[in-house]
Amino acid sequence: MGRIIEVRLPKYPECWESCGNCASGAVLVDDVLVLPGDSVERDDTLIVLETGKVAVDIPAPESGTVVELFVAAGDPVLERQVIMTIELREG
Repeated sequence: MGRIIEVRLPKYPECWESCGNCASGAVLVDDVLVLPGDSVERDDTLIVLETGKVAVDIPAPESGTVVELFVAAGDPVLERQVIMTIELREG
């Protein structure tokens, strides 16, 4: 069994707070593109966020298998929130 990691949302860019043009209001999960048991490669898109004016793809940090999801389409999310766990591939 490989090591299991948490996949977290990245820290939001500082410009979102100062400018406000990209992210107005809550950040929501627009779409979840994987399910538990799915195999993913590094940089595959896992979820898509909707920031009010911009859609943001959240990529896989490593290759592996999705173990558990903690978000669904329509959920509000916060920066650094755990969105899923992935079991890393050995080797």
